[in-house]
Amino acid sequence: MTDSGLFDEFPEVSAKQWKQKIQYDLKGADYNDTLVWESLEGIKVKPFYHSEDMESTKTFPLPEGHTWQIAETLYAGDPKKANAKALNALKKGAGSLIFTIPDTKTDFSALLAHIDLETTPIHFNFEFLDVEPIKRLLSVTDGKKANIFLNLDIIGHLTKDGNWFHNLEKDHDLLKEIHGLGNFPILGVDVSHYQNAGANKVQQLAYGLAHANEYLNHFAHVIPSVVEGSFPIVFKVAVGSNYFFEIAKLKALRWLWKSIAPAYDLNNDCHILAVPTKRNKTLYDYNVNMLRTTSECMSAVLGGADTVCNLPYDAIYHKDNEFGSRLARNQLLLLKEESYFDSTSNASEGAYYIESLTQQLAEKALALFKQIEASGGFLEALKKGTIQQKIKESAAKEQRLFDEGRVISLGTNKYQNPQDRMKDDLELYPFVKTQPRKTLIEPIIARRLAESLEQKRLDNE
Repeated sequence: MTDSGLFDEFPEVSAKQWKQKIQYDLKGADYNDTLVWESLEGIKVKPFYHSEDMESTKTFPLPEGHTWQIAETLYAGDPKKANAKALNALKKGAGSLIFTIPDTKTDFSALLAHIDLETTPIHFNFEFLDVEPIKRLLSVTDGKKANIFLNLDIIGHLTKDGNWFHNLEKDHDLLKEIHGLGNFPILGVDVSHYQNAGANKVQQLAYGLAHANEYLNHFAHVIPSVVEGSFPIVFKVAVGSNYFFEIAKLKALRWLWKSIAPAYDLNNDCHILAVPTKRNKTLYDYNVNMLRTTSECMSAVLGGADTVCNLPYDAIYHKDNEFGSRLARNQLLLLKEESYFDSTSNASEGAYYIESLTQQLAEKALALFKQIEASGGFLEALKKGTIQQKIKESAAKEQRLFDEGRVISLGTNKYQNPQDRMKDDLELYPFVKTQPRKTLIEPIIARRLAESLEQKRLDNE
């Protein structure tokens, strides 16, 4: 914005003067006790931010010309049905697709029929690790400038399941073999799981970075040439309801990637795939979930996500359905087309509060990342159970605040509607399933905040 002189007649007010005025208006109440609050990450948030705060703060701009895509997730159990749903989603406004591939027999020709692979970015979520299906997929895309992301994440599988797909050596060998099939993004880092399990934002960033660094270290030693110049990684990130903190989290993630990439002679940016968190979603008063996901998708866009995939309001208790998917997609279309979020995705740049949060999150995450690396790396920390324990502690702290009503969930732990009945509407089991078995490491378990409260309400219906 050019200096129009509009405010020349008003004197500049320093941060000190603002604080003195606030203290005067508090009429004796303590400034820090009354107006400064501390986040779960240990960041003290002030009641106001001033241009003076920027004197010691970086700015975290998005890449020039940055845009974002609306994505739709589709289960490919039946490739023909998934293809029909995909074509309908593209027709109705989606710009990108995410296919969950459940088994090795998938017919990729049927799944990708009539989809313009050059203009439609396609992400895959494989529920297995095998080379032959990948070869079949590549035979379908051969000769086309297909924009595909395999998002293979063997460490992510380990954190959720407690075991490798096969074993450590075989999983890494298969990953190496798949990388040798062509020049396309194969790696994903599922940071969303840490958030859904209760990790705070500093932990999410540090664990995601350490998680990615395991791949970089492995490939740098096994195939040195693969990390020369470009080695794209997709970070899948869950976005919560703390609006400004979530914007800052995504901005910090991109900065952190750029901080470690030069160590491997990388010059490419990361790809951020953002989804709303499941941790704060509720079974009762489920329409409030739409308000939550709208706010979360806004944070994702303003934070600089490359791909945003919304979560249907009924995803935790209903099977996939056209109504829920259409509403989720239309929420993003309203943001993009009618709220002009397509042309204002860099609106947070230079905002004193957000830039300050971004720097604090980035610095704290970088310090934790260095601590993990100095202790042997992410896999070693998982083996020792350190990561699991830290996430449990963070989750317990947040759960306690929720149970005490200090973290508010409208319709659930605040302003409940006693007439709500959900027992007959459950198509999916919405709670954590326990299945004791032998694992290499303790798995990291995702859990919603409202689960215990909802189970009691269901029992009382």
